[in-house]
Amino acid sequence: MKTIKDFDLFNKRVIIRVDFNVPIKDRVIIDDNRIIMSLETICYAIDKGAKVILLSHLGRVKTEEDKKENDLKIVVPRLSELLGIDVKFSSNTRGKELEKMVSKLSSGEVLLIQNTRYEDLNGKLESDNDSHLGAYWASLGDIFINDAFGTAHRAHASNVGIASNLPSGIGLLMEKEINVLNSVKDKPKRPYAVILGGAKVNDKIGVINSLVKKADYILIGGGMCYTFLYALGYNIGSSLLDNNSIDYCKRLLDKYKDKIILPVDNIVSSKIEDKDTSLVSINSIPSNKMGLDIGPKTIELFEEVLSKCNMVVWNGTLGYSEVREYETGTKSILEYLSKSKCDTVICGGDTAAAAINFGYRDKFTHISTGGGASLELLEGKILPAIEAIEK
Repeated sequence: MKTIKDFDLFNKRVIIRVDFNVPIKDRVIIDDNRIIMSLETICYAIDKGAKVILLSHLGRVKTEEDKKENDLKIVVPRLSELLGIDVKFSSNTRGKELEKMVSKLSSGEVLLIQNTRYEDLNGKLESDNDSHLGAYWASLGDIFINDAFGTAHRAHASNVGIASNLPSGIGLLMEKEINVLNSVKDKPKRPYAVILGGAKVNDKIGVINSLVKKADYILIGGGMCYTFLYALGYNIGSSLLDNNSIDYCKRLLDKYKDKIILPVDNIVSSKIEDKDTSLVSINSIPSNKMGLDIGPKTIELFEEVLSKCNMVVWNGTLGYSEVREYETGTKSILEYLSKSKCDTVICGGDTAAAAINFGYRDKFTHISTGGGASLELLEGKILPAIEAIEK
């Protein structure tokens, strides 16, 4: 598969699909990791004299209010600061004004186009990979480079659509993501453990089915662990329960009981906002309480299992780690793995955000920028955005 390094970029209009879907609170970017991770590819294109055109989505756009909340212009000051140049911005996703801005670009300049999902407001043209929209965006450039791994498992007009109409390759971030995750999928270092957290079991049935056959251990925490505990007959109080997955959990536990490691204690409270917490064993959860983090004995149990391993893949936090009272489990296992000699791959989403926010950005083998995409690749699925470039 071609990468950006296989093209002559000088004086060419190079469209780069990046992932600037950054978390925003009160109109402030609270985590710029995805912007930082895009810099290597953008800087490479600038250094080679390309006229750089950037496309990205931000959030979901279903109403006019969503457009205001997800205006991609918020990224421009930070991106300009990181690149050391004034990044130009088009407030339009198509039209004569955008085309004029593109025509005036000089080598080494960068233009960021407004949120691609603005095109979803009238018919989901972006998310449904409208062929005319993909062809239009492709008409703005000479070469297309996809560096947005986080959307590689989706066929959108801004990835598959453009790739179908232009000479295409992948960026340096995308290349690293694919190489690392394919290595994990095809040649894991053993013993090999997978840590799974997050909310619903149903969201991860595909990846569980794939990884439980390959991994030596599956450590389960987060909200999803309570469906497994319920399947074993425990009273889980008001903890999160995925009713549609109870029978699935029973079958999985019957078949892989020696591989699956579940919590033995947890931190509970009457609701997330309630700071009055208590530590209980998993067979003593009060009926009016919900589990919101793993407890110290579970941390010790997980660390004991992980001490045997040479590779760990982790997706999903082990508790409601956005709240200080329920961050200990996730933070403790991050701390343990950061000092371990085993290869650790963090698979995007909330887990990546927690690793970075807790100060472990550079402590692991790889922190993926894509949660869903990384899991689907590990599952063995073909990712549409990558397939489009391979073709």
